[in-house]
Amino acid sequence: MPLHSLRCDGFNRREFLQLGCVGSLGLSLAGLFRLQAQATAASPPGRARSCILLWLDGGPSHIDTFDPKPDAPVEVRSPFQSIPTSIPGVHLCEHLPRTAKQMRHVALIRSLTHELGNHDTGTRFLLTGHRPTPALDHPSLGSLVAWNDRASGNVLPPYIAIPGDGVGGQSSAARAGFLPGAFNAFNAGRDPGRVPDLPLPEGITFSRSDRRREMLARLDRFSGLPETDPSVRNRDAFYDQAYRLIASTEAREAFSLDREPSRTREAYGPGRLGTGCLLARRLVEAGSRFVTVVDHGWDTHQQIARELPDSRFAGSGKLPALDRAYSALLTDLHERGLLESTLVVLMGEFGRTPKINAIGGRDHWPRAGFVALAGGGVQGGRVVGATNSFGESPIDRPVSPQDLAFTLLTLLGVNPATEISTPTGRPVRILPEGAFIRELV
Repeated sequence: MPLHSLRCDGFNRREFLQLGCVGSLGLSLAGLFRLQAQATAASPPGRARSCILLWLDGGPSHIDTFDPKPDAPVEVRSPFQSIPTSIPGVHLCEHLPRTAKQMRHVALIRSLTHELGNHDTGTRFLLTGHRPTPALDHPSLGSLVAWNDRASGNVLPPYIAIPGDGVGGQSSAARAGFLPGAFNAFNAGRDPGRVPDLPLPEGITFSRSDRRREMLARLDRFSGLPETDPSVRNRDAFYDQAYRLIASTEAREAFSLDREPSRTREAYGPGRLGTGCLLARRLVEAGSRFVTVVDHGWDTHQQIARELPDSRFAGSGKLPALDRAYSALLTDLHERGLLESTLVVLMGEFGRTPKINAIGGRDHWPRAGFVALAGGGVQGGRVVGATNSFGESPIDRPVSPQDLAFTLLTLLGVNPATEISTPTGRPVRILPEGAFIRELV
């Protein structure tokens, strides 16, 4: 197994986002829709119609990316130079030149802070807004957006993950938690350029699926369940939605990157991250509400100077690939008039230690990190918060995971004060803590 597919906790990419995928004739997709018909009043609409979350799995170094400290001692400062951006006085790492030009669209939080330095717990904290607890498995932000959008009737799934083969310790952080499993993310497969099972498999027809549905109806009659039973009615409705997705020309076209001109595909880059970002743009353009694009390989415990830039060959480094895909996504959304309605969030579970370790890397450091936000009602060209001269901890406007989750949900039209009942009937507030980050708007 390639080293870049592993994190220091030993999880491999195939174990992240253990998500439901579309099976033959959409039968497993029906589970995606199951129980989504619990209609209640939705929260007032927010500023953003959709969200693209670029998740840098493993914890990106803030000092080597978006919060350089060029005047710090040699054992702290990055081996990379810093460069100016389109925000006067704000600098980024030299390996993010395209992103530097796009910073007029970006609001950069440099004071994200928490205390959970384990990959699993840190990820859950950031992606749910709750400190992990064995008492209750909280839903991810994407699942909450899907739940809030449950009565929309959109053919495309409201919550999609690209790719579907990530690191498993965090699976619950990308899942529905105590919500019905229908609100898990839809699995876009291992290869963003080829989503499985949308075209009908060879030899499979809808007439065959009709025979399967008739068999289920017979089993229902055998079990004594009347046609008016909610479970029967709902299952039929969810299968109908699944069939509509697979039969929908619009859905197939949204997932088909072949329809993109070569110039656009080249702008995003040929790797998984670039392909995933391009697919995410197509999906939100077609109506999906929340798309997570996972980029692995940011657990840089060693040799940052070798692993992050293109030190081996063009395309080998994390930073150039991120720079190309992220800047292309912002440019593409802006040129299509979609950036104002699409919230783009770039982050990972924590930052890295200020001091470079003995093997040229940085270790886990939750006390300081960054989040970059663009579009969706966020005002670009500004910086929120700051860390001290060594990048150790915030000295201005600390932002917690609860604050970030509260802000993202509010921008997406989900009221954080809403109460949801758990399977045991216990009413739980979506977010009991946190406040809106007003500097962003």
